[in-house]
Amino acid sequence: MTTKIYVRGRTKVGSGVRQPMFRVVAVTRAGDEAHLKIEGTHFRKTELEQIAKDVGAELVYLHAVPEEERGTMKEE
Repeated sequence: MTTKIYVRGRTKVGSGVRQPMFRVVAVTRAGDEAHLKIEGTHFRKTELEQIAKDVGAELVYLHAVPEEERGTMKEE
């Protein structure tokens, strides 16, 4: 099993805005020796690719769920 970094696109970034567009959601690791500490909260795609390359990890991009397919909140 290889190390995987799961990322998703940020929802509050508009088009044409020069801000990082991705957020790290989770990191899975292989074995006890692998350890990755993420300091930032928002990343550019090139930054994520460089981190993954340096630590030998695989990037997994999560896709947004359409509004119609999301569940509703339970009423109490």
